[in-house]
Amino acid sequence: MADSNRNKYRDEMDAKRILQIREIARDLPQACGDFLRAIALTTSSLTRLAYAIDLNTFFQFLHQERLFFAQKPIPLLDDSDLEKLTQSDLTAYAEYLTYYLKSDESHSEDRVLVNHDLAIKRKLCSIRSFYDYLFKNQRIGSNITELVPLPKIHEKPILRLSKAEMMKLLSTAQDGADMSKGQQRFQRITARRDYAILCLFLGTGMRVSECVGINLRDLDMENNAVLVTRKGGNQVVLYFPPETADALGEYLEERKEIETLPGHEDALFLSLQKKRISQRAVQNLVKKYAAIAAPLKPRISPHKLRSTYATNLYQETGDIYLVADVLGHTSVDTTRKHYADMTDARRRMAAEHVHLPGDPEFSEK
Repeated sequence: MADSNRNKYRDEMDAKRILQIREIARDLPQACGDFLRAIALTTSSLTRLAYAIDLNTFFQFLHQERLFFAQKPIPLLDDSDLEKLTQSDLTAYAEYLTYYLKSDESHSEDRVLVNHDLAIKRKLCSIRSFYDYLFKNQRIGSNITELVPLPKIHEKPILRLSKAEMMKLLSTAQDGADMSKGQQRFQRITARRDYAILCLFLGTGMRVSECVGINLRDLDMENNAVLVTRKGGNQVVLYFPPETADALGEYLEERKEIETLPGHEDALFLSLQKKRISQRAVQNLVKKYAAIAAPLKPRISPHKLRSTYATNLYQETGDIYLVADVLGHTSVDTTRKHYADMTDARRRMAAEHVHLPGDPEFSEK
């Protein structure tokens, strides 16, 4: 688990995102670049990239759809221009986000983009954060974004796999049963890798970004442990069960024989192109096996496997603080919010253990 190799993947991803942020910022008002630099020490590169993309979408809308902001090129908009934003502009932007076209260099036709309440709320929050920065730094006299209500988000039940579906997911990754002939052709090549990845998700609850970032030196097979880098850059050791250790052991035997592309020698999980597997590829393989294991749950993703792990851990231990710690949540309230139905199940158990007069079990005690 040497430092020289441990951070290489994360550093490469950070550098790539920083270059993307700078490229986007060149086409935005100078204030946007100032904002992104101001939060550099307190946010991850991934968070800043999301802000940059949201700001770009916002200013493209203003330039194309709102007359006042169409009078200047976007990079020339100064603080006095930004202060002219109205509540009407923001309301129109929220409606615009429900359906709009975006030019795509890889296709001759524009892409249609549709956002629902959660995505709209996130994009509006990005604009709020930007204007809050301008207001707190006395660059504008008021923050109009605070007057525009955010969409109300209706909580959806958390999707997770049952034990039978978990067993089916893992067995399909091993033997390819019920897959198409085309899928089986690839499955025979990637079976050990895919099975090990799924076992890691279900055995540790790690995020997909943590999974693809694992290096060979991050594994400690003697102690069934793996070092992962969390979203904020903190590193933590996760421990996995014997079944996951067996799956990793079989994959490592296969991994030893693979000659990787230059620069990918340290990566644990490889793509068919013999380079570090991407997050998108892992998301696709989870979706592929889940479509067979849980056909009535079409939205199964690595994050849903994380939820499945969390549910199983809580049901076994009843310790919400342990679940929060293993998942890497900074606040137990986050865990409680996402897994509220687990605490509800325990409250139901309380009723089963309390007996009142009239209940036969009351007189027996």
